[in-house]
Amino acid sequence: MRVLEGHAQDIPPVWMMRQAGRYLPEYREVRAKAGGFLDLCFNPELAAEVTLQPIRRFNFDAAILFSDILVMPLALGRKVEFLAGEGPKLEPMKDAAALSDLRDRVDHDVLAPVYETVRRVKAGLPDNTTLIGFCGAPWTVATYMVAGEGTSDQAPARLFAYRDPENFKRIIDRLVHGSIEYLVGQLKAGADCVQIFDTWAGILPPEQFDRWCMEPTEKIVAGVRAQVPGAKIIGFPRGAGAMALPYVEVTGVDAIGLDWMFPRSLAHDILQPRVPIQGNVDPLALLAGGTALDREVDDVLTMADRPLIFNLGHGILPETPIAHVEQMLKRVRG
Repeated sequence: MRVLEGHAQDIPPVWMMRQAGRYLPEYREVRAKAGGFLDLCFNPELAAEVTLQPIRRFNFDAAILFSDILVMPLALGRKVEFLAGEGPKLEPMKDAAALSDLRDRVDHDVLAPVYETVRRVKAGLPDNTTLIGFCGAPWTVATYMVAGEGTSDQAPARLFAYRDPENFKRIIDRLVHGSIEYLVGQLKAGADCVQIFDTWAGILPPEQFDRWCMEPTEKIVAGVRAQVPGAKIIGFPRGAGAMALPYVEVTGVDAIGLDWMFPRSLAHDILQPRVPIQGNVDPLALLAGGTALDREVDDVLTMADRPLIFNLGHGILPETPIAHVEQMLKRVRG
């Protein structure tokens, strides 16, 4: 939280995206007990347990709520399921007619278990450990809602946005309003800050990036702060590249998460004077371990003279050895 206020730390705080996950044997045990993936997300006792597991094992400086970005379509009345080995499956929204089934407001009964998870995690965390809530950015969530699944280039949503921007905006607007309510609910339940994951931001050309990534994020940031003044918000527009600086300037986020493809010299010289940055170890370097990981860690730490949250450039890979995470933490913390 000190870094989000703009203060560099001698040893940067550390957490990892997807730090509660399949690389941990204790997670796999709970996951097997829970049933389906969404059963785990909506079971406050078990979701709180897996959120806390990496804190107990590694003493990370932050816990991130265990949930999924696709709880938002569920709360807006869409069917969502996770099939083993196939990932998420939704009812596709191929045209404007599908909008008739989309709720105007989120169903907070659907989201109530998530808020309860936040309360339980907050109660179980050490006082010096931050709790991060999150949501998926409207563009990224919309890509799954339109296609009904993840695709290699999310072309269905891109085509919808080009062919029928008015109705695509209606989907985005519902997600903006729902995301504001969802993040405010998490903050009021005990989250210290929140992150907006825009995993598919990088596939948009500049004009579309402005319309479908930056503008909705700006509205979410303003909407959350209207209800929770001073709320700290991290944006993660994966693949933003040259649009990272406009993203920071337009959206008003308190920090920007960077993927592993973003040049660190540019991040240090152009972004960090404006906002703290978060990232950006290549998850494959963490998987590789050894000297490759040491070099990657040291390179990220060249940015630690300015406000930095040490993290990965995307989620940890399930096959990553625990020993490599320990190696990374030892090197960061000296």
